[in-house]
Amino acid sequence: MLDLLVTHATLPDGRTGMSIAVQNGRITEVAFGLEAPAHQTVDAQGQLLSPPFVDAHFHMDATLSYGLPRVNQSGTLLEGIALWGELKPDLTQEALVQRALAYCDWAVGKGLLAIRSHVDICDPRLLAVEALLEVKHQVAPYLDLQLVAFPQDGALRDPQAMQKLQRALDMGVDVVGGIPHFERTMADGALSVKLLCELAAERGLLVDMHCDESDDPMSRHIETLTYETQRLGLQGRVTGSHLTSMHSMDNYFVSKLLPLMAEAQIHVVSNPLINITLQGRGDTYPKRRGMTRVPEMLAHGLTVALGQDCVMDPWYSLGSGDMLEVASMGLHVAQMTSQAAMRQCFDAVTVNPAKILHLDGYGLEPGCWADFVLLQAQDPVEAIRLRATRLQVYRRGQLLAQTPAATASLHLPGRPAQTDWLLRKAG
Repeated sequence: MLDLLVTHATLPDGRTGMSIAVQNGRITEVAFGLEAPAHQTVDAQGQLLSPPFVDAHFHMDATLSYGLPRVNQSGTLLEGIALWGELKPDLTQEALVQRALAYCDWAVGKGLLAIRSHVDICDPRLLAVEALLEVKHQVAPYLDLQLVAFPQDGALRDPQAMQKLQRALDMGVDVVGGIPHFERTMADGALSVKLLCELAAERGLLVDMHCDESDDPMSRHIETLTYETQRLGLQGRVTGSHLTSMHSMDNYFVSKLLPLMAEAQIHVVSNPLINITLQGRGDTYPKRRGMTRVPEMLAHGLTVALGQDCVMDPWYSLGSGDMLEVASMGLHVAQMTSQAAMRQCFDAVTVNPAKILHLDGYGLEPGCWADFVLLQAQDPVEAIRLRATRLQVYRRGQLLAQTPAATASLHLPGRPAQTDWLLRKAG
C-alpha cells in the first residue's frame, strides 16, 4: 500500500489528470489516471501540483530586523549597509535565531522549502554564522538551508575578512561568497574575485558572489568572475547575483560578455523586488530600474533564478517569502509577457534555483523526493497572476502546511454566490 497518492493533478508542463504515487518519502510513479490503495489519497481536482519553491538568494541574518536601529531613509544600498553595520554590535544569537525561524515558518506556509542565505562573516564573533548554523540544524526536517560565507564589508576592504571567511567555512558554511564592487578599487574587486574563486576551487565548494550591484556600467566584475570560473575549471559551480550594472552597460560589451558567461556555465540570480527598489536612486527621469538582462541571459542558455533577497530588513521594508510575488515582479520589469516567457518566470522560482543550489532529488519524477505544493491555480501563469493560495505543502510525502482556498462571497443579483478568480474555459 502506498503512503500517499495524489490524483487528478495538473503538472507545470501542462499534463492533466496525473497521479503521483509516494512511498517512503519519494515519488515512485507519475502516471495518468493511476489508481492504487494508499494510506492517504488527495484529490487535486485539476489544480496545479508544483515542486516546491526555491529561493537562491536571501539574507536570513538580517530578516525581520526592519527599524533596528532605525529606518533606511534614503532607500539606498549604501545606507542599508551602513545600517547593518550599526546593528551588528547589538545582535544576539537568540534574536538572530528567533527571527530566522519565524521567517522559515513564513516560507513553509508559502511552499518555499529551499533557501540559499548569505551570512555576514565580518563580525569577529561570527555570531550570525553560529546562529544560522543552528537554524539550519533546526529546520533540516522541513527546509533545506544552504549558507554562503558573505564578506559584507569587503574581502579585502576588511583586513581580517579572508581569515574570518575561512573560519566560517571550517564551521560548516557551504558556499564561498564575495562583494567585489564594494572593495576600495576596481583592482581590489578583481583581486578579491580571483582569491575567493581560488579558495572555492581548493576546497571543492560552490561560489555565489554579489556582483556589480551598482548602476555603474563600468562595474564589470562579472567579466572577471567568468574568466576565473574558466581558468579554475569551476563551470556550473559559480553564481553571479544581482548583476544590476548590466542594465546600464554598453550593448556591444554585453554582446561579447553573454556568450562568455554561457561558455563558463555561469548561473545568475536576479532579485527584482530589491533591484528595482535600490537601483536608480541617483537618477531623475528616465529612471533606470536596475534589474539585469534576464530575457537575454535565458536566450543564451544561462540558468537564471529570481530571488527574494530581503524581507523587512535595512534594505527592504516589505516581503513575505512569497516567491510568486518575486516571479510576478520579475515578469513585469523584464516585460516577459508571452506565455512562454511567463512560464520561464515560474521556472525561475522553482527548477532553475534548484539547479543552482545543486539540490538532490528535486522534481516531480519517479525517484525524486516527494516534496511538492498544491496551488489554487490551473497552470503556472495563473499561479503567478493570482499569487495562488498554497492549498497544501508536502515534504517527503508529509503534510507541512495547508491554507483554505481563496474565495469571496458575493451578494449580486443574478450572479453566482462566490468567486475564486480562476478563469475557467467554456465547455
